[in-house]
Amino acid sequence: MLRGKEYRETLAGKKVLVVGLGKSGKAATRVLNEEGATVYVQDSSTSDRLDTQFLKYMDNEGIAAFLGSEPDDMSIYDMLVLSPGVPSDLAFIKEAEKQGAEIIGEIELAYRISEGNFVAITGTNGKTTTTSLVGKIFEDAGFKTSIVGNIGNPVVTHAEETTSEDWLITEASSFQLETIKTFRPRLATVLNITPDHLNRHKTMEAYAAAKANVMMNQKDDDSFIYNADDETVRRIASNAKGRTISFSMKGGSEPGAYLDDSKVIVRDADGQEYTICDTDDIRIIGDHNIENVLAASAIAFFAGIEVEVISASVKEFAGVEHRIEFCGKVDEVEYYNDSKGTNTDAAIIALKALEKDIILIAGGDAKNQDFDEFAAALEGRVHALILLGRDADIIEEAAKRYGFTDIYRCKDMPECVRKASELAKPGDKVLLSPACASWDMYDNFEQRGRHFKSCIKELLR
Repeated sequence: MLRGKEYRETLAGKKVLVVGLGKSGKAATRVLNEEGATVYVQDSSTSDRLDTQFLKYMDNEGIAAFLGSEPDDMSIYDMLVLSPGVPSDLAFIKEAEKQGAEIIGEIELAYRISEGNFVAITGTNGKTTTTSLVGKIFEDAGFKTSIVGNIGNPVVTHAEETTSEDWLITEASSFQLETIKTFRPRLATVLNITPDHLNRHKTMEAYAAAKANVMMNQKDDDSFIYNADDETVRRIASNAKGRTISFSMKGGSEPGAYLDDSKVIVRDADGQEYTICDTDDIRIIGDHNIENVLAASAIAFFAGIEVEVISASVKEFAGVEHRIEFCGKVDEVEYYNDSKGTNTDAAIIALKALEKDIILIAGGDAKNQDFDEFAAALEGRVHALILLGRDADIIEEAAKRYGFTDIYRCKDMPECVRKASELAKPGDKVLLSPACASWDMYDNFEQRGRHFKSCIKELLR
């Protein structure tokens, strides 16, 4: 498969339909247009709900758009580029494929037009934190680095200008990995797999298979870094084509990264061990973040980065927005934004990290999840549960089945924060960790998290 300049030259004159006008769709449209493709776009939203500046760009460039509708003739397209949120089984997409069009996603397009080296990080939880930390380590080591992907920065935006010296540290979602064809990361990892996005993938087997795609094109000289403590991930690793490198909270004897009492250790292929840091040196809270540090340390070490650089970067890293983010203290009550907690497992992780005396704000789009394990985790940790959003009933029913009844219903985020402040006593922690997607009320989890933080600022006035 051609890459870089050679591939970009093949795009001239190709008829390409970009499906979905989110961040990655808009970025793909611009790049394809610049490379001389004849670009069309489709989005389920009508023009009044889309970015007016981008609509003006399309009009100026003569880009045909199907907004709130679907193209009639799918035989004219050479290729479709799907945004991550777009299911590949839509009828018009299947028809295009039947007519001979190639179906890829933005991450595949970015790989083809790039000459850079990719690190791909996937898993149900911890992707953004691990991607951010790996990116910091690579930057601190002096590598030419871009932190891209599901973290909110379209890969294709940075791909065009890369050379063989560049590294693209890529957070890859299951949606993005569904549509890869030739994407080959030099280092790839699956952090963990727990139930999520089952409204899209239908089964856990299909969800895990999408995650496993991250390593499907790797060769002998590539590396697959995997969580040895996760049974599903271990099964995926057994099919790896490159060298396998494990990380574990329980120690280990293979090359990789391990927790040895309170020390983060990396072990090379010859069995030589190096200490990265003590767990007390890690600024991001919770056992799950120790696991993220292990994964990041293994990735960086086997990319050839010096232990001293990894150690310094880990000790400096203060975390990322919307991931158990400390937002301040009001009347001796701490407030935490974990809006990225979009599934039950992520919310349980946040509850365990904060331990007890928690007032929890949860709810939203449940994505067909089972909430029994989440409900069971409330006992001993949460003394009030505040619910909002479309599927609040589902969460309330599960909580009551497990004997938790201190439940309050609110119509929106400001009311949730006000209620939490009324219920809280000194020493309590108010935590937004919704266990649900945000799409029923917000454009994305970032918007939800920012709204939560703005409500906290109101308490300070």
